Amino acid sequence: MTAEFTDPTPEDAQRAFHDHLIDKANAARLAYGLYIDAEAIERMLGDPDVVRYPTVLEFDAAPLQPHEFGYARPRGFHPSDGFVLSIHPAFRGQPENVPLVVAYHIPTINYASVIDAAGAELFGATLLGLEPDVYYHALCELADSIGAVAV
Repeated sequence: MTAEFTDPTPEDAQRAFHDHLIDKANAARLAYGLYIDAEAIERMLGDPDVVRYPTVLEFDAAPLQPHEFGYARPRGFHPSDGFVLSIHPAFRGQPENVPLVVAYHIPTINYASVIDAAGAELFGATLLGLEPDVYYHALCELADSIGAVAV
């Protein structure tokens, strides 16, 4: 008897990718502790097991669009040249919010255009031990908060 093979559907591929994101986030969470603070998330940026390419964190609003809390920009032509993760300066004095913002951008650095907002939210929520809807609402509040902050 031969097992019948069927091509995976786009939904199958998305589910497999989301499972991979959850596995990567859980591995990072176990390696860095169940409570991810600003120091831990900054250390993750230098860990190739968590963030595929070298990444430095800066608090700079210049590369950001209005109401954008962060942006990962390449340092060169190839991803291996690394990234600069620019975070809105309003968060410099809010270390409790830095992990929320940074975690959302790790999948973009790792997977580029393959990642979508749902995948970034799933990774961030899992990494920080939050329910996805709680994480999503926290990100919305952070994005809304920077519109009223003078730089």
